Amino acid sequence: MNMNNLKPFQDTTQPIELRVKDLIQRMTLDEKISQMLNEAPAIPRLEVPEYDWWNECLHGVGRAGIATVFPQAIGLAGTWNTDLVRRVAVVISDEARAKHHEALRHDDYSRYTGLTYWTPNINIFRDPRWGRGQETYGEDPYLTSRMGVAFVKGLQGEDDRHLKVVATPKHFAVHSGPENERHRFDARPTPRDLQETYLPAFKTCVQEGKAVSLMGAYNRLNGEACCASPTLLEQILRQEWGFSGYVVSDCGAIDDIYKHHKLVPTAPEAAALAVNAGCDLNCGDTYWALGEAVKQGLITEATLDKSLERLFTARFRLGMFDPPEQVTYSKIPFEVNDSESHQQLALQAARESIVLLKNDGLLPLSRNIRRIAVIGPNADDVAVLLGNYNGTPSQPITILEGLLHRVSSQVKITYAKGCDIVIKSRRGFNKAIEQARQAEVAIVVLGLSQLFEGEEGQREGLPRGKKSIGDRTNLDLPGVQEDLLKAIHATGTPTVLVLLNGSALAINWAAKNIPAILEAWYPGQSGGTAVAETLFGDFNPAGRLPVTFYQSTDQLPPFEDYRMDGRTYRYFEGEPLYPFGFGMSYTSFEYSDLEISHAPPLLGDDVAIYFEVKNTGRLGGDEVAQLYLKRITPSGGKGTPGEEYPLQLQAFHRFYLKTGESKRIIFMLTPEQLSFVNERGERLLEPGEYRIAVGGQFPGQKIEKDAPRGEYVSNILVREFKLLPK
Repeated sequence: MNMNNLKPFQDTTQPIELRVKDLIQRMTLDEKISQMLNEAPAIPRLEVPEYDWWNECLHGVGRAGIATVFPQAIGLAGTWNTDLVRRVAVVISDEARAKHHEALRHDDYSRYTGLTYWTPNINIFRDPRWGRGQETYGEDPYLTSRMGVAFVKGLQGEDDRHLKVVATPKHFAVHSGPENERHRFDARPTPRDLQETYLPAFKTCVQEGKAVSLMGAYNRLNGEACCASPTLLEQILRQEWGFSGYVVSDCGAIDDIYKHHKLVPTAPEAAALAVNAGCDLNCGDTYWALGEAVKQGLITEATLDKSLERLFTARFRLGMFDPPEQVTYSKIPFEVNDSESHQQLALQAARESIVLLKNDGLLPLSRNIRRIAVIGPNADDVAVLLGNYNGTPSQPITILEGLLHRVSSQVKITYAKGCDIVIKSRRGFNKAIEQARQAEVAIVVLGLSQLFEGEEGQREGLPRGKKSIGDRTNLDLPGVQEDLLKAIHATGTPTVLVLLNGSALAINWAAKNIPAILEAWYPGQSGGTAVAETLFGDFNPAGRLPVTFYQSTDQLPPFEDYRMDGRTYRYFEGEPLYPFGFGMSYTSFEYSDLEISHAPPLLGDDVAIYFEVKNTGRLGGDEVAQLYLKRITPSGGKGTPGEEYPLQLQAFHRFYLKTGESKRIIFMLTPEQLSFVNERGERLLEPGEYRIAVGGQFPGQKIEKDAPRGEYVSNILVREFKLLPK
């Protein structure tokens, strides 16, 4: 390039705003429209290369060959470790940059080589039947917010000049099934649920995480298509939250506006409706109709320019129009991809994601065991490790392989599939039963797969010709898996149940009869190693459930009802099988000395919470301290008199303690956390009384102030305090 003939948009010494405006004003109308589709063609006369905006990195760089594959997002949430999740995202963005620049060296501009990633999925997993809940960080707005911010920051980097990659939290907003209705469904939450449950994670990822992009949802919200909603995209996102990035539609969602939602009759009207509302980029091809929309006076070229400015600002901030030597991230070598250090982090993430649901003393397994039977349809299946939106691991380790690698040559391990995950045949039972009888312990690996939970029409993670059912109709183990488990248990051989799945399971019989149960989610490439280490006590489990495990769908409201009444730990009034925040350890911890800010806290002040945690067991291990907050004063002021506010998570911290070691924990509650949302959807901060509960798990909504050791769960500390007017 001749430096003397540089156009302003090519001059790297100029501000990005000037460069972007200069480039756009040189484009024809047709060229402008072409750049508003995810498959944006090249503009040779302006030296603008082709670019496909679509890329995925839900738990590792996806669909782009060999990459480090971490636990599925729900498993990452199960770590309750935001620092770990941030480090995972940093590794993913390292591999993303390495792959991108390697592709450029080979003039490859195809899909999944770009730097704009459509992740994380921060929708609230409000109902365990939703097939895409596995992609989320669970059912709680606060946990989802903290995980989302960590992931967004890890992806986008810390360089003052250039973004590392673009993160795109999705799906904005109020989107969590049913999958088969998503193209025509109209979600209608209460105003309070919208502000208290469905929007907080998006707000936090935008304002604190500085997410550069957001993806709209397929469905409508209160009658407005989410990808063409003035309420969501203009009033809330841009005006209230100050978002300056770009919005991309979900794939085909602009088509839905006129084909399925029937809000307008034609493609030009649908395209104009979306862009006028603030949806800048179309995953699909409906925006080709924008030319006709301009002719019909449905939209102005100046409005298109606003969207283009947001889109090209992102590309310029990624360094796509700068010489590679000026972009720090272009120097990341391709060899970082799937490197040893990245593989080790995938193993650590898998370890920390595992939740010990039950242990009657069988675990950790004795090192003197000499014969182990490994049984079950998920015991030796690579695909079930990976979830969806996944990359391809170079060395995946199944549960069977992890155990074979873990034990010495003196230990005999036998394997029997036992049954299929789908087909209701007991043909393999006899072999599995015989092997269990001959073993000292049976490890039965059951659960779900992408066939039973997934996106509408999903084929990823499934054999050729198969596609996912999408949403589940019940929470039971599918097929004859429970019958297999009962048959193995009937042999009298001590049995461990290992679950691989992306959502809650109603394992009621197992919870009563099986002595040890591990929840391992879809654990990624190193899942087998992590499970084996946990079974033998090389790693002390400390994962926590990011979702409630219900006893059955009978405990749930209708799937289509977006009101939160009766849903998640915050509003569920029944007895769960395993509660949100639950997880056991091979050691024990004691909480003590709970204190609140010495001076009475005043309205608008942070409130400091102090307490002590001690490892009182025989092993070192991680603990996850959790703080839950409840407003207990019937509201005066603008609140609704007598309105109930649930006990809900407002702080957590995962940390390691050696046996006998103590740690002083400090949690700071901000005015935002002390605020509440009334039934009109107004967020208020008013004087009043609050109750806090601190411990290693959710204590239950009924815990009282006069039960400092916990009436319903042991080792829970409870206090009350008043927030006074200034």
